[in-house]
Amino acid sequence: ITGKTWMDRNLGASRAATSSTDSLAYGDLYQWGRGADGHQCRNSNTTTTLSSTDQPGHGDFITKSSHPYDWRSPQNNNLWQGVNGINNPCPNGYRLPTSSELDAERLSWSSNNSVGAIANPLKLPVAGFRSNYSSIVFVGTGGYYWSSTVSGVLSPELSFGNSTALLYDVSHSSGRSIRCIKD
Repeated sequence: ITGKTWMDRNLGASRAATSSTDSLAYGDLYQWGRGADGHQCRNSNTTTTLSSTDQPGHGDFITKSSHPYDWRSPQNNNLWQGVNGINNPCPNGYRLPTSSELDAERLSWSSNNSVGAIANPLKLPVAGFRSNYSSIVFVGTGGYYWSSTVSGVLSPELSFGNSTALLYDVSHSSGRSIRCIKD
């Protein structure tokens, strides 16, 4: 509807969603700004040791329990900017969408909730998210999708459930789904 070309599935998913709770369409859960190094796997190990570099050198999910809730110290807000972003995890020619691009898609839905998310051409499933503390929550009830946009020490995500859909700023240390857009 918006004229943009998107991948037909979440990063790490084995297929496009056949329903909102299609577990084969959930895919991986990335920390904002990280590449595909193994941390995004739902069963990856965890560590509390923050990274001082753009590529941590391991595949552990880095937990953070205090402000600014980022896996990297100091923060680097330029990791997912465009197809040439330092850690762009999307396939060649694709990138993470901006918050404006995600919001334009949301505004095209037939209903502003998880029903509209799966009914639209993107077929976004309710894959849940991985918290700053490593728990995977809201699988089957909520969808949470990263944007490349930065808002202070946070980044907007597209969030939806049974009753509503909106853009919401969240910390970089949590794990969210990614749906790549063609540049």
